[in-house]
Amino acid sequence: MKNIVTKRTDYISWDEYFMGVANLSALRSKDPNSQVGACIVSEDNKILSMGYNGFPCGCSDDKFPWAREGDFLDTKYAFVAHSELNAILNYRGGSLENTKIYVNLFPCNECAKAIIQAGIKKVIYSCDKYNGTPGNIAAKKLFDSAGVEYVAYKPSGRKIEIEL
Repeated sequence: MKNIVTKRTDYISWDEYFMGVANLSALRSKDPNSQVGACIVSEDNKILSMGYNGFPCGCSDDKFPWAREGDFLDTKYAFVAHSELNAILNYRGGSLENTKIYVNLFPCNECAKAIIQAGIKKVIYSCDKYNGTPGNIAAKKLFDSAGVEYVAYKPSGRKIEIEL
């Protein structure tokens, strides 16, 4: 009798895979408050680029502030590049037209502009903790106007552990 082997069925979905990559990228962030990651994916499910929130290349994360409050130049907000912008700028392959981006935090209005300008057509996000704030409302208005779809990631509840 011939032994029949079938493929396994407990593999992760594309959404789990790409959101997992975004979450893993976020772990590279040195921000003590917000770790955000992004993963840009082609129409045929190939990873094109990744990014996380942090200071621009060549800017020491020991010489710039990480504070959230205080005078503008004494906070991180004047200096940190968001994960979405980093993922867009990290891409070296040409056009990002008709791609999608996975992010673990809904993009701000500034990143929404960059996403639109890059040609990204779909945003999959896992958290919208700033929902209803002016920047969040502006981002959604921009996406709606430009025809960029944004959808909440639906977690499967599956726990994946990676030992490094």
